[in-house]
Amino acid sequence: MNADVTRPVRPIRVLICDDTRTIRMLIRTLLTRDPRIEVVGEATDPFEARDLIKSLQPDVLTLDVEMPRMNGLVFLEKIMRLRPMPVVMVSTRTAEQSDAAVRALSLRALDCIDLRRLQRGDPRVANIADTVVMAASAKIHKRVDPVRHGQAALAGQEFRWNGRYVFIGSSTGGVDALLQVFAAYPENCPPTVVAQHMPAHFLESFAQRLDTHCAASVRLAQSGDILKQGQILLAPGGDHHTRIRGRETPSITSVTDDGSALYVPSVEVLFKSAVSLGDKAVGVMLTGMGRDGAREMLAMREAGAHTIAQSPETVVVDGMPKAARECGAVIDVCDIDTIGARILAVTSDSSQR
Repeated sequence: MNADVTRPVRPIRVLICDDTRTIRMLIRTLLTRDPRIEVVGEATDPFEARDLIKSLQPDVLTLDVEMPRMNGLVFLEKIMRLRPMPVVMVSTRTAEQSDAAVRALSLRALDCIDLRRLQRGDPRVANIADTVVMAASAKIHKRVDPVRHGQAALAGQEFRWNGRYVFIGSSTGGVDALLQVFAAYPENCPPTVVAQHMPAHFLESFAQRLDTHCAASVRLAQSGDILKQGQILLAPGGDHHTRIRGRETPSITSVTDDGSALYVPSVEVLFKSAVSLGDKAVGVMLTGMGRDGAREMLAMREAGAHTIAQSPETVVVDGMPKAARECGAVIDVCDIDTIGARILAVTSDSSQR
């Protein structure tokens, strides 16, 4: 009999941080039902959690937002600066306040679980044990503040768009990755469309956050939008996928999810629609679980598109980029802090195609 390759060689060690005893008990009960997981400790606030992280060396931390002595998001920021590790937020705050969820994800929390749905046993909420197992496999690096490589590379000259359109797919770890990529974008960036795996009620806040942090304009895509220079459009998700229609003047169109796609919004649907643009397209695959969009990225490349994937050294989860690399879909493999500059290079009229 073949060994189960998904089973870790030892249980995943989890530390729970929440100030409410009943919630800690609930999380512990749900996690310890899974033989892949061992709960090694509980903390009632971030100060206790800090000491237990040092002594217990857990693989994953579950973290609340509202706690005494220190807010969970403040603690998360400190963790990621001083001792990066996989963190899963379990809170009502990240459900009620989508800006709190997006803030947590931009600080590189791997997921946000709705505590109230967890308490109700809502089948729509992610299985917390599976989420923790996924988190344990992630690579959390010390963050280097993104340099505006694009502007530096184009110092002394304005970015001149060559008519190529950019399509980006991302999932787990994608919030931070996209913030880094778009830090390089100038105000007159190439037209860009993004499919980021994220609940629809978070995507509006994410678009607003990107818009605040980027020189370019960022908003959710709407059916009928024309792809324009200086604009980044995010697929809004929900029960619709986003795809492109037309070659001379590409525009956004929505298609209702029929239940066949694993993710909404789907990278597969977006990339498949971009194949018709041929060499006018640039496909970019960022960090994420699974294989969403890999085959369609290959079809883009075969049609003449330039394709870029995030390097295995800088991804949080090397699922989607690895699948794209392995099927031959990728031309350039780049570290996350250089992808923005590479996009600008291949969409500038001074680039070599």
